[in-house]
Amino acid sequence: MSKASEVKSGNILRFNGELVSVEEYIHRTPGNLRAFYQAKMRNVRTGKLVEYRFRTDEEVEIARVETNDYQYLYDEGDFFVVMDNVSFEQFNIPKPLFGDSARFLKEGMNVLVAFESEEPIMAQMPTTVELEITYTEPAVKGDTSTNALKNATVETGVEVRVPLFINQGDKVKVDTRTGDYIERVK
Repeated sequence: MSKASEVKSGNILRFNGELVSVEEYIHRTPGNLRAFYQAKMRNVRTGKLVEYRFRTDEEVEIARVETNDYQYLYDEGDFFVVMDNVSFEQFNIPKPLFGDSARFLKEGMNVLVAFESEEPIMAQMPTTVELEITYTEPAVKGDTSTNALKNATVETGVEVRVPLFINQGDKVKVDTRTGDYIERVK
C-alpha cells in the first residue's frame, strides 16, 4: 500500500476492487480547508471514467503492471495470439482490449501489451501502420478538385478514404486511432 501523495498520472491503481488507470491527478489546497488530490481515473475493463478525491494520507494500492512489446501472430476466435519477442512465449489477448484499431492488425506487427499478474489488462497498437492498397477505383483524368477522396480497400480488408492519385498496389500510412489516410509510402 502507498500513500495518495505517491500516485502519478499514468499509474494503474486497484480502486474498489477494479483496475483503473490514472488519467489526471491534481493536488488541491482550497482556502482554509485541508489539502486533497483530485483524480480522474478510467476503468481498464469498461472504459468508464471515475472521479474521486483522495485525502493526502489515504492509502491506495498501486498495481504492479508489466508492459512489453509483443509480435502479433494470428486471430483465434475471441482472442489475438501474440508472442513475446524475447522468450517466444505465446499469449491470448482478448480482442476488446485493442478496441477499434484492431481492424488494422496484420501478422508480424509489433503491439504493446500490459499485464497485471499474468492477466492482460491493456493492449495498444502503433499509432500509424503501413498497409498496401488491394483495391481502389482508378482515377478519371480531369477528375481533380481540392482534396478529392475516393474509397480504397487495404490488405486487412478495411476501407479507407484516400486521395485520387493513390492506385492499387501502392502502400499508404494510416492512423490506427481514426482510420484516416496520412501519406503515401515509397
